[in-house]
Amino acid sequence: MFNAFERKVAARYLLSRKSDRFTSVIATFSFLGIMLGVATLIIVMSVMGGFRQELLGRILGLNGHMGVYAAERGNLTEFDAVAAAIRRVPGVTIATPVVEGQLLVTSDAGGATGGLARGIRPDDLRARRIIADNIRAGSLAQFEGDDAVAIGTRLALRLGVNVGDRVTLVSPQGRTTVIGTVPRLRAYRVVALFEVGMNEYDSGYVFMPMQAAQLYFQTGDAATQVEVFVEDPTRVRAVNQAIRAALDRPVRILDWQDANSSFFAAVQVERNVMFLILTLIIIVAAFNIISSLIMLVKDKGRDIAVLRTMGATQGAILRIFLLCGALIGVVGTTLGFILGVVFCLNIESIRQFIQTLSGAELFSAEIYFLTQLPAVLNWREVAQVVALALSLSLLATIYPSWRAARTDPVEMLRNE
Repeated sequence: MFNAFERKVAARYLLSRKSDRFTSVIATFSFLGIMLGVATLIIVMSVMGGFRQELLGRILGLNGHMGVYAAERGNLTEFDAVAAAIRRVPGVTIATPVVEGQLLVTSDAGGATGGLARGIRPDDLRARRIIADNIRAGSLAQFEGDDAVAIGTRLALRLGVNVGDRVTLVSPQGRTTVIGTVPRLRAYRVVALFEVGMNEYDSGYVFMPMQAAQLYFQTGDAATQVEVFVEDPTRVRAVNQAIRAALDRPVRILDWQDANSSFFAAVQVERNVMFLILTLIIIVAAFNIISSLIMLVKDKGRDIAVLRTMGATQGAILRIFLLCGALIGVVGTTLGFILGVVFCLNIESIRQFIQTLSGAELFSAEIYFLTQLPAVLNWREVAQVVALALSLSLLATIYPSWRAARTDPVEMLRNE
């Protein structure tokens, strides 16, 4: 498309700017604007995508894709038969009975905080990889009997306890006596500390054997829900209907899309808004290309006239200035792509380094839910960002190049 003559002239116009430093400065800022815009857009989109993926994986990995409850208020009786029927539904991988309840957790060290107790059979908890693979102290081998609990590391830090210490669980649903309602409380031994990497779970969840939970919450031989995991979380609605058809009793089913719909919708909206805002950086850089090329055309007016009188066609002049603008866009986009990808691949190390230098916490787990800054490169989105930057930078060269090609050599030399 571009011959050797056009490439040589374009390179001299871009690299040899002794006569007009101001034009060179504008072109440099155009190049830097496109490079930083592409890199920033790749980084932000990767972080937002990683944030959504990590939250989705951790929320669904611990809570399940749907919960099956009794149709009326109360507990689910014959939960083993219900769980067995659910497991036979195509698409279901796990169905686990659970006893769940809110409570206050205290310790002898003086700590106290609200929490959520989940009673689950020991074998079911050991099979849940998000917990079993993230035990930081103790062992799930001791998770059995009527006085064992497993808690998150942040909850243990808040209470000032470790493996082997005791925590006291206080239920708001107390016993009714002649002097009024007395809170129900009991001490349990901490046998394991887990850390799944999500602050809400690490600081508020207490796991206990199911029989101990049934005794503590006085549910009798019943469960509060059957937790269900499916093969494809995006098709949870279809499995929901299949479960209703398979059960011989009315039930309430709450899936993850209903329970967290507003949260994930907010994340997606924020992601789209950030994409639009950061695209403006590339658009501003594209306008800088227009201004730098217009000034370059004005500065090289006599050169254009001489080239035309020597036989250069309008098409050749057009391609020379197209190549000038395209080089700024292509090189800036390429370096921005490399910078963005390298930053994303090392983002946690970079965060730790900056945090060490500044002494400030850049990514609070209490605010952002996660303990590490996530970044997941979606190569399709990266390709879209690169294509957008290249398209805008190439479009920005059309008008100045057209103006250069329309230059009248006679008028230009007469004015000189």
